[in-house]
Amino acid sequence: MSQAIELIVGLGNPGAEHLEDRHNAGFWLTDIIARECGATFRADKRLQGEIADVTIGADRVRLLKPQTYMNNSGRSVAATLSYFKIPPERMLVAYDELDLEPGRAQLKFDGGHGGHNGMRDIVAHIGKAFWRLRLGIGHPGPGRKDEVSGYVLRRPTAEQLELMLEAITAGAEAIPVFLSDGPERAKTQLHTRARGTPPQAGTDATDSGD
Repeated sequence: MSQAIELIVGLGNPGAEHLEDRHNAGFWLTDIIARECGATFRADKRLQGEIADVTIGADRVRLLKPQTYMNNSGRSVAATLSYFKIPPERMLVAYDELDLEPGRAQLKFDGGHGGHNGMRDIVAHIGKAFWRLRLGIGHPGPGRKDEVSGYVLRRPTAEQLELMLEAITAGAEAIPVFLSDGPERAKTQLHTRARGTPPQAGTDATDSGD
């Protein structure tokens, strides 16, 4: 039992109006993992989020969807790490990444927040030493800050959605490899995969996983 990762956090905004937003890519990933493991999320006021317990291979892992809205994600993450006594380096945070095009996903440890408000708040609460799964959503192009904000809070195009789901599914499939064979093997699988293959049947971005 490796226990390299004990907590997987998916970032997003709560509420039906945000289910299909690009900004909710992290929620989509945790929903996929929960569904594949036959788990359901439950609300936990102490953690300011929704939590699910899953078994992946030989490892017990907790899934968290903060319900604090994106800009305050760090409150829920910090509360969860403290409650379960999980060190930050055994946490992976999945989130939407403007600097990666749809269809790409990247696994890395440590680093800055890259301008992502949810990551900014997490880093402010617990520091930088944790795993990240960056899920590409593409960038609207040069423009003002409010244009970027509007972009992440809108639905992707049909083509972008297909590519995003492909990458998110690949990210979910890399988690068991991470746990059993280590992060470098998982990185190799994720970063060298051929892109353009449709996501697995049954993958639905609007499925809340509950």
